[in-house]
Amino acid sequence: MTRYGDAGPGPKGSVMTITFQLEGQEFIALNGGPQFDFLLSVAMYQQRDRFGEDALWVRLTAGGEEGPCGWLKDKFGLSCQIVPSALFKMIQDQDPGKSKRVMEAMFQMKKIDIAEMERAYGGR
Repeated sequence: MTRYGDAGPGPKGSVMTITFQLEGQEFIALNGGPQFDFLLSVAMYQQRDRFGEDALWVRLTAGGEEGPCGWLKDKFGLSCQIVPSALFKMIQDQDPGKSKRVMEAMFQMKKIDIAEMERAYGGR
């Protein structure tokens, strides 16, 4: 379970994500808030390393559209978030300044740029 920090967008301390498994398949549920309609409330999440994220992003946005914070809609209208594996380590850091900088950097992105996230994490 992860919780929102100072950077939000949810209230500080409220649940941001939970991770669970169904028949060996890992799922992550995101508390995005009541502003999202049903179509956006059911979404696929793909955690990727650096090798796979760019190709997947290009394939899934073809005929679809890019959204904020690594979210996209594919050509069928299905929402999906492509997240570099390192992101959760950074936003769960015990140093609230690091996690806040990472969240603030992510809010400025469409496709998540891991190099930029690492710069924010390091305070550069």
